[in-house]
Amino acid sequence: MRIKIRDVFLVIASGASTAFAFPKFNLSFLAWISLIPLLFVIIKFKPGKAFFLGFLAGISYNAVLIYWIPAVPAHYGNLSYGFSFLIYVVFVLFLALYWGGFCLTLSKIHQSFPKSAFVLSPFIWVASEYILTHLLTGFPWGLLGSSQYQNLPFIQMASVTGVYGLSFVIVFFQSMFVFSMKYRKKAPFFIALGLLILVYIGGFLSMKESSLNENSFKGAVIQGNVSSDIYWNSITTEEIQNLFRRHMELSHKAYQEGAQLIIWPEFSVPLCFSCFQAFYQGYKANLFQFVQDTGSTLLLGTNEVASSDGEMHYYNTALCLRPDLSTTQYHKMHLVPFGEYTPYKTIFSFIEKMTHAIGDITPGKKQTLHKFDSLLFGSPICYEIIFPDLVRKFVKKGAHFLVTITNDGWYGKSSAPYQHFSMAVLRAVENRRFLLRAATTGVSGIIDPYGRLLHKSEMMTMTYFAGKIAPSKKLTFYTKYGDVLPLLSLTFSLLFFILAMIKRTRERN
Repeated sequence: MRIKIRDVFLVIASGASTAFAFPKFNLSFLAWISLIPLLFVIIKFKPGKAFFLGFLAGISYNAVLIYWIPAVPAHYGNLSYGFSFLIYVVFVLFLALYWGGFCLTLSKIHQSFPKSAFVLSPFIWVASEYILTHLLTGFPWGLLGSSQYQNLPFIQMASVTGVYGLSFVIVFFQSMFVFSMKYRKKAPFFIALGLLILVYIGGFLSMKESSLNENSFKGAVIQGNVSSDIYWNSITTEEIQNLFRRHMELSHKAYQEGAQLIIWPEFSVPLCFSCFQAFYQGYKANLFQFVQDTGSTLLLGTNEVASSDGEMHYYNTALCLRPDLSTTQYHKMHLVPFGEYTPYKTIFSFIEKMTHAIGDITPGKKQTLHKFDSLLFGSPICYEIIFPDLVRKFVKKGAHFLVTITNDGWYGKSSAPYQHFSMAVLRAVENRRFLLRAATTGVSGIIDPYGRLLHKSEMMTMTYFAGKIAPSKKLTFYTKYGDVLPLLSLTFSLLFFILAMIKRTRERN
């Protein structure tokens, strides 16, 4: 069968409309219908053509979802807009391979097991999302389930399955609709509808008020609104002092409202507790004085240095400073490729030479927990919050609540900061933990264990807010056991793909 213009239009529309389900567009209902055209089209074609059509859908999806990427290397890395756009195109094409792989696998299985393929489609989708999360450096930005972060009853199942379970149900619902239309049978669709109703009922029943307990405390988030246009080596000492003073003033206001734990964003002020330059030591002394005078605890974004084997190592750090002047440091483990380091340097070293924006950060080696009074908390930094398995390990290790610090100022007022924030909501629900998010320019917030936004800041504003945090020791199924569903999905997808190949070979013979 030949691919028609209508088929191309449908798959491109399918991909683009799926992207519109995410922030800033926030048309989340589209995620429940956007894959229907794609599924209708690809089951008509052999695997090769199905891959091509899925690839086109993936291009349109990622081109819309991460449209903001070219501006970052162009504006902050001093790359030409032409080269920045080329990077964007290459990245979109790479990510589109996952959609193509989904369609190829589904088509292959559909050839041999036409009805079973519809049941297997959500497993194949989840398997592709899992591969996307872990292959190479991993990039689980825009997993389908994340589009539903405001759909509170539905997302509660993430405490069992992680975000992957949300993607599973969304794809299963649409796949069963296509099945019912193709075979003129109502039962499959109503089974999917029944499953969806059960998920919603379970979500409603599991949602509770975020009741306080004897260990509850007031935590505060500071948003200093520090522009990412600032380069620390090119601004005056007076300007840096003004930024530091701004954060201290906001911290004093938060303390006066009763905040006992105060969170600063990722590297919003150049702080380094391990550096011996006079201005670093001056800021350190001021912070020591603050925690001693107020009895509060600070979580700060710093850049720390250490010497090992004759080499200097630089760490993106979340540093916790307590009233007794003791500190703990968590060094960011999952660094941003082409931002904080250059992956596969033998291949991509030429990019490092073209821009000053790529750092030379050393990754941390373990999930260090911080202590606040008798409580423990984890502090994934910026990009790390998009990785479900990484975040759950903080909680499994003993974190009673979560904090994430970030600098999203690189993305301006685009969709990126809102998309990034939406993923933090899912991490709170997956682990049933309060989560405080401090962003340099926004979006900052306090999220309860059920995904409710207790506080949320506007972009590009200087602000602070404080809220009550109830720590918890209970572990969800997802926190305990992790990615059971995606591993099962990967197994089923691979098994049926192999069976389909064997069956087709026997039929040809």
